[in-house]
Amino acid sequence: MKSRLWLVFILITVVTWGVWGALSGWQLQSTDVPDTIVYIAWALSMIPCAIVAWMIRCHAQKKESTQQTLSLFNSRSILLGCLVGLLGAGGQLVLFKALTYGPSYLVYPFISMSPVIVITLAAIFLKERANRWQMVGIVVALAAILLLSLESKSGVVNNWVLMIILAVLVLLAWGIQGFFMKFANNEMDAESIFVWMTLTGLVLVPVAYFMDGSAASFFAQQGLGKVFWSSFGIQILNSIGALTLVYAYRYGKAVVVSPMEGLSPMVTVLLSLIILSVTPNPLQIAGLVCAAFAMYALSK
Repeated sequence: MKSRLWLVFILITVVTWGVWGALSGWQLQSTDVPDTIVYIAWALSMIPCAIVAWMIRCHAQKKESTQQTLSLFNSRSILLGCLVGLLGAGGQLVLFKALTYGPSYLVYPFISMSPVIVITLAAIFLKERANRWQMVGIVVALAAILLLSLESKSGVVNNWVLMIILAVLVLLAWGIQGFFMKFANNEMDAESIFVWMTLTGLVLVPVAYFMDGSAASFFAQQGLGKVFWSSFGIQILNSIGALTLVYAYRYGKAVVVSPMEGLSPMVTVLLSLIILSVTPNPLQIAGLVCAAFAMYALSK
């Protein structure tokens, strides 16, 4: 990785996703916003970031030929972009359903291990390798991600089998998405990837709307009011992080970017101390220490 731009972009992702996680926790605890509304707000919040990406792309290609400028619309770009988008957005919808069968403290440890899939696929198919410091950082980062995903045990498991199946599906979807995000960056520009991610996210909005009736009920009672726009403002942090993540995969190795991406809960835990007055448990404290070391090692 000759360029250090990957580090700048992934740090932006870690910070924005960390703040997003803390604010989302605050909103879900203080309001009755359905998860389906959160998804719709997230999908719509991708639009401003997609416009920015499109403007960057057009500016960069002013001197290029029309054929190159229109490469966004060739079949390979459409296939790769939609695949990345559908894996991410589809995983989000499945996650919502998994949380209806079991509490987050059981679901998230499954999902938090998605970097393992990214690292494995990148090593096998892209022949990526990490230096010694980064290898140590990867191992410590995976431990930190797992520790930071653990929560106090509260909640009821309605269906163990379905909860595990759905959690594993999210794990696979997001792990494979990370690999294809890097693979797509080798085939097309990052801005095109994000535009197609946005479009596929929007395609699934009707699915979220009709999934369990909660979205229709919410809009009937509150419409596009303060609560919805508050959720939109929180979700746009996630969208900004998603855009910089695509750039991080463009300039960095997937085997390093992916585990660092998973360290955003470190920021969430720290902010939760202030916003939610939450005291981290000993495992989360250990996770914070591991995360700090991992970020240093991975950046070497």
